[in-house]
Amino acid sequence: MDRTQRIERMPPSMGGSLLAFFWGSRQKPIGFAAVATIRQNRAWFALLAIALAAVLPGAAFAGTPYPAFGIEGNAAIRDQGGRRIAVERPYRRIISLYGAHTENLFSLGLNAEIIGVGRNEVYPAEALDKRVFSYHDDPERFLAARPDLVLIRPMIDRGYPALVDRLEQSGVAVVSLQPVNIEEMFLYWQILGLLTGKKSRAEEMIGTFQAAAAACRSLFAEIAVKKGVFFESIHSKMKTFAPDSMAVFVLESAGGINVAADAPRVRQTNIAAYGKERILAKAGQIEVYLAQYGAMNRPSIEMIRNEPGFRVIKAIREDQIYLIDEMIVSRPTMRLIDGIFEIGRNLYPDLFHPEAVNSLQGLKPFSRQ
Repeated sequence: MDRTQRIERMPPSMGGSLLAFFWGSRQKPIGFAAVATIRQNRAWFALLAIALAAVLPGAAFAGTPYPAFGIEGNAAIRDQGGRRIAVERPYRRIISLYGAHTENLFSLGLNAEIIGVGRNEVYPAEALDKRVFSYHDDPERFLAARPDLVLIRPMIDRGYPALVDRLEQSGVAVVSLQPVNIEEMFLYWQILGLLTGKKSRAEEMIGTFQAAAAACRSLFAEIAVKKGVFFESIHSKMKTFAPDSMAVFVLESAGGINVAADAPRVRQTNIAAYGKERILAKAGQIEVYLAQYGAMNRPSIEMIRNEPGFRVIKAIREDQIYLIDEMIVSRPTMRLIDGIFEIGRNLYPDLFHPEAVNSLQGLKPFSRQ
């Protein structure tokens, strides 16, 4: 293979943090005629993080910022692992270890280029035909498939440094991305488009998404008083979503008022802390109670209805409790439009009726549902 690519590590702005101390780097050749700068002491940091986690549960990564990601010039990207990758030609043998990456690659019109996916893929159907990989696998299993790009997210980047280092040392580009809001999602789509030679398609996705979201908002434009909603993210911990999260964007695009707009974000995630006391303090404002369900949260309507103290909540008394698939409200994909439709039907069934929704279907051709 004659690809020549430059990968540079850029340490994040962390002041005197432990991560900054252990984020050394050095330049070394990595094959495929590539030149890379690799974190020198990442393995030592991983060991320290494990030790800290054992002594101080939840503290090892708490408050640790991810580097900003973006596009530099016309042909270089910066990811959340601190890498700068100059893309000299599209990647053509891609392994995706995050379901949102996989879904977006298919939305970009790729299929043959995707040679492997994560083990929990469920969408789209074509992903089920791909070879399955896991970050628990031996690196040699990845290398045997001859990928030129492995797409991961920060959790994998920080939790499995040995795998990432081995791939990079063998000339495989690794890109770590996971946006948490709509603006970042658009930038993330543009980065995937640049990496795969689908920049125009990525711009089409953004335009289509924006048009569909605006069309949804037009359905409730004449409503003078919108419904107050509490949107649960994790029932056992009484958590909601950060005010600028994708889930809250979906809720507000469906005409809901987020009663937990004062919720503080938990680290760099879509999740926000709230607690039962604050929920009950707004019991009269909560006209609809939404809860995402999926890997992060597995509630039932009965569980929510019977939660001690919840009978004072207006939505509970009036049986306005709805479960929403996390895949359509928390993943940075075109299916967020489906989430807007779903929540809109729950909030305003007279407005988000089948005929109105069907009239908008042509605005979301990249959503494969």
